[in-house]
Order: sequence, then C-alpha cells, then structure tokens
Amino acid sequence: MLRLSRKTMYVLEAVLDVACYARPDPVQSKDIAKRQGIPQRYLEGALQHLVRAGILRGVRGPRGGYRLARERRRITVAEIIRLMEGLDGAEEDLADLAGSPLGRAVVQPLWQELHDEMLTRLEGVSVEDLFRQARQAGVVEGIKAPGVAGPQQRGADFDI
Repeated sequence: MLRLSRKTMYVLEAVLDVACYARPDPVQSKDIAKRQGIPQRYLEGALQHLVRAGILRGVRGPRGGYRLARERRRITVAEIIRLMEGLDGAEEDLADLAGSPLGRAVVQPLWQELHDEMLTRLEGVSVEDLFRQARQAGVVEGIKAPGVAGPQQRGADFDI
C-alpha cells in the first residue's frame, strides 16, 4: 500500500494549520507544533522549505510567523508531496530498490504507475478542499461548521 512518510504528513498538517489559523495574524511555528503534535526541531526547517518553494510566506517580527503565499485553492496536495519527495532523503529511488530482473521489469513500473496516478489525483485536491473538510469535521477550533461536534481524535495511519 502506498504510504506518506511521517515528514510529508507533518508538512501537509502544517500547511493546513496555516490555512486554518493564519487570520488575521500569521501563525507561529510553536503554535503549529503544539496543535499538530509536530516536533519543533523538524518543523522550522520544513516551514523554511515551504517558504522557498512559494507555498508559505514568512512574516518577520515579534508577531511574525507564516501565512500561505497563495490562495488555498491554488496550492495542491500533489505540489506539497512533490516538494517533500524532492527534499526528503527518506524517499528511496525506485531504481535502487528493484534489484532483480523481475523487480526492474514488473514491480518497479507498476509502483511508478501507481505513484503517478496518485499524484495526478492529488493535483485535483487543494488546500482549500482540506480546509473545508476540516471545518465540516469540526477538527479546527474557531472554524467549526454549525451543528458539528468538537475536535476528534487524530488517526495514526496515513495511507493513501
């Protein structure tokens, strides 16, 4: 089964947190770390990568933090995943994993095809879509949909 790395999941959660809470003030990394349970030591570096990639914008100063660099609807989940795959050394190259002729000729092409299909599908999922789901599910304080219960417990498995 295809899985997101823990680091990629953290980054997706951080971007969604910024999308939910960066109004009117920017979101500070310590607040993201606390709300999402992301290790602070990892988060700051990941946020800087997102700034360099044009997904987030850093705001300096005592009330500084992070905002989305573009509208929520203009940032896709696939864009974030591709960024992480490009930066994350934990993502091994398929060519390195397929050592046997069967692996190279059959398994590797299949896995690459599934990966490409997943990213194609995720091109159609924006941060706006995730924001709406969070609001509808009532898992984000202050943006709950009417008649929805409070925050729900975070799942432990991040399969796609």
